[in-house]
Amino acid sequence: MLTSDSEPPFRHSAARWQPSRPVALVGVAAGMAFVFLLDTMTALPSVHHLYYFPIIFAAVTFGIRGGVITPAVAIVLYHVANPQTFGWRYRESDIVQISVFIAVGMAAARLADDARRLHRLAMTDDLTGLHNLRSFELSARSLLQQARSTGAPFSLLVFDVDRLKSINDSHGHLAGADAVRTVGRIIAAQIPSDAIACRYGGDEFVIAVSGRPLSAVEHLANELRRAVEATAPTLAHLSFPPGTLSISIGLAWRSVDGTPQPSSLDEEIEALFQAADGALYVAKRDGRNRVHVAGSPHRTQSAPRQPLRV
Repeated sequence: MLTSDSEPPFRHSAARWQPSRPVALVGVAAGMAFVFLLDTMTALPSVHHLYYFPIIFAAVTFGIRGGVITPAVAIVLYHVANPQTFGWRYRESDIVQISVFIAVGMAAARLADDARRLHRLAMTDDLTGLHNLRSFELSARSLLQQARSTGAPFSLLVFDVDRLKSINDSHGHLAGADAVRTVGRIIAAQIPSDAIACRYGGDEFVIAVSGRPLSAVEHLANELRRAVEATAPTLAHLSFPPGTLSISIGLAWRSVDGTPQPSSLDEEIEALFQAADGALYVAKRDGRNRVHVAGSPHRTQSAPRQPLRV
């Protein structure tokens, strides 16, 4: 669970606006056409440098393809707008200009690709491949905002790996890390595409789900629990039978439509998180390997308990 010296689990995050690909394509085409017309009408050498703007924009937006195709188009337009290049009579300055078009496109595409890769790494948990806390905060707020606008229900599932300490004590922390990694991969494979999953602590996970009734969310939680229990994991290069791993899940659900709401999205998510976290404690107290719904002390679902085989 979260401790008192942890960061607050959910903070405000700002989304970066990016144009859609069709809009970006129109913008690149318009920019190239404008520079071409200006080049044709003025014949000023400095106008050629304006091609850098659509080239860089296309490379950043479309990656290597944009960094290759746009300079090629700029070279063709440059050739058409400058009659002295007909018959392949290129001056040294023309060759330099064409080379710079290509170099700028490739460099911009490479830098943009590196930036996107770093962004993915910054927003992804390195052990499980799920969202990290920063990315989850942003996505969960967006999901809740959408749920509020459409009147859809919203849920949080908070859970952790049962008896992870026993695995660490018996087989070492590498086995414990493999257990967490295995659960993360199961979550990634099992959750629907419209849900968001995050590892926010050592063996602690949270999933945000929007637009599903309580019964459907409970079904999803139990499917996750059963999938983990049915897995025969490999931990620290050792094979273990099904039933070695299990998870306990706390579930908090509320219908956004017609329900009094806190003043901010952060308060709404924090309240649901605390409720789901409390339900997780109940699931642990009642025997682990089960799902408990916040506010419903008798609605706890589980499979028959099996001993931890590690």
